[in-house]
Formats: sequence, C-alpha cells, structure tokens
Amino acid sequence: MTTPVLSVKDLVVEFPTRHGPLTAISGVSFDLAPGEILGMVGESGAGKSLTGSAIIGLLDPPGRIASGEIWLQGERIDQLRGDDMRVLRGRRVGMVFQDPLTSLNPLYTIAEQLIETIRTHLEISVNEARKRAIGLLDDVGIPAASRRIDDYPHQFSGGMRQRVVIALALAAEPALVIADEPTTALDVSVQAQIIEVLKEQCTQRGASIMLITHDMGVIAETADRVAVMYAGRIAEIGPVKDIIQNAMHPYTSGLMGSIPSLTQEDDRLVQIPGAMPRLAAMPAGCAFHPRCERVFDKCTASRPQLIPMGTHEVSCWLYDDATAVAAKP
Repeated sequence: MTTPVLSVKDLVVEFPTRHGPLTAISGVSFDLAPGEILGMVGESGAGKSLTGSAIIGLLDPPGRIASGEIWLQGERIDQLRGDDMRVLRGRRVGMVFQDPLTSLNPLYTIAEQLIETIRTHLEISVNEARKRAIGLLDDVGIPAASRRIDDYPHQFSGGMRQRVVIALALAAEPALVIADEPTTALDVSVQAQIIEVLKEQCTQRGASIMLITHDMGVIAETADRVAVMYAGRIAEIGPVKDIIQNAMHPYTSGLMGSIPSLTQEDDRLVQIPGAMPRLAAMPAGCAFHPRCERVFDKCTASRPQLIPMGTHEVSCWLYDDATAVAAKP
C-alpha cells in the first residue's frame, strides 16, 4: 500500500486552565493519500483550523498536543521543535491562510518575500530564485508577473494577494498544502477562481491538499473526501459524493439540509436547533445529542467511536449493531 502523505492518529489538543485542561480536539484520526484533496467542514469552533495548526506546529500557547501522533510521509513530526519544525513548514508543508493581508508583510515587496522563502528551503542563487518566483506568479495567474513581482502587497487586490499566498505555499514544492478557509475574506466573484487555482497548481505538482472550510459548496466542487467535524471530533468521513447523497450522521444530514437546492422547491431550509457546546460544558456521551432528533439512552451515556459503514466511517450509535435496534423510530 502507498504510504499516506499525512496520517493523524488519535490527536488530542488541550488548553490548560486554572480549573483543569480543556480538550479542544479529542481523538481525531484520518489519512491523506498522495495527490488527494481532503475537505474538513463543520461549524465555527468545531476544531477544523485547530487541527491544521496542530499539524504544522502553530498552536497558540498555552494550547498543546496532549497525545496522539502526526506522521508526514512516514516520518513522525508532532515531536519536532524549533528549527526542525521551521524547516518542515514551507519545504514539506505549505500553508494558505484565510486572510492574505496577515500572510504577507506589507513592508516588503512580493519579490523579496518569495525569494526569501525559496532560498530558505532551496539552495539556489538570488537570480535563480527570482526566475522561479516569477514563474510561480505566472502559474497562479498574476498578469505581467515579471513586472508586478516588485510591487508591494497593498498594490494587489484581495484575490491577487491570495494568489501570491498560494505561490508562497508552493514555492518549495511541498508534498502537502493546508488551506485554512482560503476564500473567506474574498468576494464571491473570485472565490471559485482561487479554489480552481489552488486545485490546479497542487494537482500539477502532485501535492495533497487539506482544505478547511465551512462551505459545503466548495467541498462538493473540490474535495475527493470530506471529514465532518463537530465539537473537536470527526462525526463522519468518506467520499464527498457518497456523503452528500447519503449522509449518515444526523449532524451531517443537518448540514446537507441547510444547503439551498436549485431543483427542489422547499419553503424552508433544515435548521439544526441549539448551538455547539462550549469546551467547558461538553455534554456526556455524544456531544451532538442535545441537538439530535434521533437521540436515545446510549447517546447520553457514552461517546461513540468511528464505525465503518461501507465507504463511510460514522461516529454514531445509530450504526452500532448492538444498539441500533433501540434507535429505530
């Protein structure tokens, strides 16, 4: 079997407090195959961005990885610190953040930032790095790249800045690109263009993508598989088409039902009652049970693990053979 580009095993992320640790990510596991695009979707606070930050060692203190393992191309990386982690970021893992203004230094030209990034990870001359930088800008769709490379970030539109950020993420030909809400800060008119550029450039380079977003439309158009997160855990994971057409977890069904349809004439969209629980007030059992219409006794008592169901894995007692009978409506 091919070694996964990324393998996350039972990841737990905690934030110490005066009243004890708060668990923000609880037992998250998934693999990402070479060239694959994995979407991670869920409400704000579900743990999507935190998972991405943990993978590349950018957790904000006092957050820490309490347990679990993270493997990149067969090498364990969750224990890397300092310079070792800085070498990994950029060289083997590229990052695209949601706001390009915070990713680019306003005091330096695009050329200076790209050339510095390239030469940090590749042993090439300044002239070679500049040629490479111009090629990257051309690849991501910056017009007149040889001239515009000497402009400052404020001289670019939001969409063009995000194209520059994609070029920065791909500068050292990484095996994995983590894109954290890459279109959130952009106009709707350019969002599809940015996603297409990201997908096209990573596909050409053979890079895998972990795409973090709350937009199921983006996931449906872009990803090969999708992991639906809720309250720091994966509720359901599987091929995008299968999950959209046959969502199994009640939370996933709610997300699918909240998307407007062009073919069905429904008076109202599906609404999931309530809100995601706070870390300090996580309910016992399944974290979704206070909002679930199909809750039964076992849901309130113990937390389900991911259960294989055909092409899916779903964390729900409805699909456990020993308890499913009790859950029938």
